[in-house]
Amino acid sequence: MTGRDLVRLLRQHGWTLEHIRGSHHILRKGGKTLSVPVHAGTDLGKGLLGRLLKEAGLK
Repeated sequence: MTGRDLVRLLRQHGWTLEHIRGSHHILRKGGKTLSVPVHAGTDLGKGLLGRLLKEAGLK
């Protein structure tokens, strides 16, 4: 899953895109904030993807 795909998934689950700083998209929901790296065509690492999904409450 690419960073762009993860941002799309998070937005479907109520996260809002706060801002973009460089290649990192900052999303917010309630008091939680996530930073998702978005690099063209590059999949996120297995560990990073799992950690982000867990922090978002999707895993």
